[in-house]
Amino acid sequence: MSTTSFAPPAKETNPMNLANRSLIKLLLVDDEEDFRDAAAMYFRKLGYNVFTASDGREALELVDNQVFDVAVVDIHMPNVTGLQLLTQLRESEVDIQVIMLTGGGTIENAVESIKKGAFDFLTKPAKLNELDLLIQKAFRASQLFKENRQLRHVLQQTAPPASMVGDSPAMQDVFRLIEKTAVTDKPVLIEGESGTGKELVARAIHERSAVAGKPLVVINCAALPEALLESELFGHEKGAFTGAASAKPGLFEIADGGTLFIDEFGELAGSLQAKLLRVLEDGSLRRIGSVKERKIKVRLIAATNRELQKEVAEGRFREDLYYRINVLKIHLPPLRERDGDIRLLIHHFLGDQWIISDSVIDLLSNYTWPGNIRQLQNALERAKILAEGDEITRENLPEEIVKGSEQQGISAELKVGSKIDLDSLNKLHVEQVYRRNHCNKTRTAQALGIGRRSLYRLLEKYGIQ
Repeated sequence: MSTTSFAPPAKETNPMNLANRSLIKLLLVDDEEDFRDAAAMYFRKLGYNVFTASDGREALELVDNQVFDVAVVDIHMPNVTGLQLLTQLRESEVDIQVIMLTGGGTIENAVESIKKGAFDFLTKPAKLNELDLLIQKAFRASQLFKENRQLRHVLQQTAPPASMVGDSPAMQDVFRLIEKTAVTDKPVLIEGESGTGKELVARAIHERSAVAGKPLVVINCAALPEALLESELFGHEKGAFTGAASAKPGLFEIADGGTLFIDEFGELAGSLQAKLLRVLEDGSLRRIGSVKERKIKVRLIAATNRELQKEVAEGRFREDLYYRINVLKIHLPPLRERDGDIRLLIHHFLGDQWIISDSVIDLLSNYTWPGNIRQLQNALERAKILAEGDEITRENLPEEIVKGSEQQGISAELKVGSKIDLDSLNKLHVEQVYRRNHCNKTRTAQALGIGRRSLYRLLEKYGIQ
């Protein structure tokens, strides 16, 4: 049995408001019933969410099934002592700050507890207002540790992408929706083809939201197999599966208080859809291999290049999850539907140090860009590597883009109602083949299937220089 440990509380000198105390889940572990009951009553009146245990064994059972922020533990207890409890908590990698209570003659044990990972200790009889302040400090330390873990994860991600660019009416609509959705905490669904910049939209929403100072955590469902994706999202306990050498928090826990962006959301398997639905409904989740409920608060933004409504109709996506995530929807237009934006994007990606002619810009503007902005950016990066000097020419562009642009130009001339005649079409074809072969007459003649003399006559006839 422990020694008498209750001292009347003194007047609070640095009170924490009740709303903050109510966020703290506190575990009191002491075999002395009078102190345990008095302390529990005191801290409940202050607003704490208090649980009690009479010894270390009972405390371990509670910790196995619930998440606590701070534990106040008496060192001298029967069955499982306070030091043994502390050791098991640290070995199981439970995220909990531990404050030890010790008698005046056992300071050595208190120092030993600090070495084993306790946050701090108090000697008995402990003043409850002092213990209250120590609990608050322990909780703040726990939050700081959590924020540092979040920051480390965010820093491991790719560098933030460039800002969004666009003057087209379609993009102006997107910008207006970003501003409107940013001020809420409701889920957002971003739909659009691959390469249209869905992650940019998610980052813009997060940066304008009330949780902008918190982490934005990103995951791509298409990049991971189902089993690994579940572990990444929800975390796992030590020994939950082969290779789980230690406990690991999932991305929902990492993003707690901030935003989680799930890209390729339509790739989620059915079992994961069910687990995700529960998180959206009540903010609770369980790590793989755990029965412990964890509460989180995360702003969820999902993106997909699929038509989720069609996926629901064909039974490949849960209808209840679709309606839960589809509270606010933003459709991101493909590049081919953004009139005038290609020129802006070209100058944005190239900057002021590169020269590019209007004819090359027109060629790029004429292409359909099935890979959207990502494909345009990659093409320009390639062109910068191949360029001679500081000018981007058509020769620096990928061949499939040049050919595709030329074919698109021919198709545009042949629209219904066009007045183009056969001779004009022939001229257009000869000119494009000639340019594609870098004005080499021998290769151009071979490509057209004619002799060099015939090519000379055509070039002269059509005034092609």
